[in-house]
Amino acid sequence: MIFVDTSTWIEYFNGTISAKTDYLHESLSKKVVIVGDIVLMEVLQGIRNEKQYHKTKSYLEATIQVQMIDPSLAVTYADYYRTLRKKGITIRKTNDVIVAGYCIINDLPLLQNDRDFKPFEQYLGLKLLG
Repeated sequence: MIFVDTSTWIEYFNGTISAKTDYLHESLSKKVVIVGDIVLMEVLQGIRNEKQYHKTKSYLEATIQVQMIDPSLAVTYADYYRTLRKKGITIRKTNDVIVAGYCIINDLPLLQNDRDFKPFEQYLGLKLLG
């Protein structure tokens, strides 16, 4: 099982050929891809074309979908953010904290293309792919 971040989905749907998108394509054929509700929202909200929206939505609905936040998880994610902040690292987007936190808690490797995940790997044990 792998968790795929918005950054990689965007590359994939834009037709970018890379080791990451190849890995995602292979993982999709094995049906081992997890999409979080927040990632689902991020990917879909950026699509302007109605036909492409429905095609992408249908494609993402065929993955394993998970809920990423509830009150107790929110506290844990805030603690992760605060831990990094104490080290002088500010994560730019709250959604990245949620994605990284979800993967850490569930011991899921994260396929991504976003520098904000590196501190989670370095200090909190996040497993990064790509």
